Amino acid sequence: MKENPNDVLKEIITNVERVIIGKSETIELALCALMCQGHVLIEDVPGVGKTSLVYAIAKSFDCSFKRIQFTPDIMPTDITGFSMFNQKTREFEYQQGSIMAQIILADEINRTSPKTQSSLLEVMEENQVTVDGKAYEVPRPFTVFATQNPIEHIGTYPLPEAQLDRFFMRLSLGYPSAQEEFEMINRFNEASPLDELKAVTSANVLMQLQQLVHKVHVDPSVNDLIVNIVRRTRVDSDITLGCSPRGTLCLHRAAQAWALYNARTYVLPDDVLKMAVPVLAHRLVLSQEAKFKKLTAPAVLSQITSSIKMPR
Repeated sequence: MKENPNDVLKEIITNVERVIIGKSETIELALCALMCQGHVLIEDVPGVGKTSLVYAIAKSFDCSFKRIQFTPDIMPTDITGFSMFNQKTREFEYQQGSIMAQIILADEINRTSPKTQSSLLEVMEENQVTVDGKAYEVPRPFTVFATQNPIEHIGTYPLPEAQLDRFFMRLSLGYPSAQEEFEMINRFNEASPLDELKAVTSANVLMQLQQLVHKVHVDPSVNDLIVNIVRRTRVDSDITLGCSPRGTLCLHRAAQAWALYNARTYVLPDDVLKMAVPVLAHRLVLSQEAKFKKLTAPAVLSQITSSIKMPR
């Protein structure tokens, strides 16, 4: 890779921050998920910029982008595509679905039926869809950003654990501060900065960054820390369902990406702790007792990490 990876990432963040104000950490984590070829679930209330964030990232990398508005009447074939009989050739031809893009925004994913939600399972894991027994690969790089409102539950279908586990990371934007909201008014006064946003790098550079993540060194003691954190989630009394082995691999890869973002060729224990909550919290199912105590998955996870001795 000719460019300095850290310089490229800083340039991407600066570009996205022209649209999303005051959410540097969320943008950084979203970029780490992209570098890990992972999918992102963004949970937040309406109107805080979830769609704008995804679109700004896609524009910055000059990636093809499609938004799928999930509604109760959307069908799996709308997403994966379908076969249509061609009268001239007397053969069935594949008609692409809306999933055929490099960056997908699955907007309000919990508003569609479980049958339609499950149409994303294969493509999120294997980067392909199967229609009438034939597999079709999606463009590379490929990432799904899904959004949902954690407050409103009427007319929604909660994502099952199997689908939540396929999301590499769960993020939240939150409300802006008073100063950030004031700046937002000034910046969006005449036109949306998103309309004028330009690409600062290419999809090929993103794929090169994805390859660099694999080369970041992880010491065996740090791997031991990762395994300890994950295994503790499976025996903790406040947790009914702990993290899967997929969660172990995701935490390992996320720590590598965070180290690369910070211009290091090796992972520190702090990198693991930094990524533990966004990568693992949504994979946990808390016990009823923990819910009665009003504990949250991030809080339980923080208790676990604080009780583990850190390697030197």
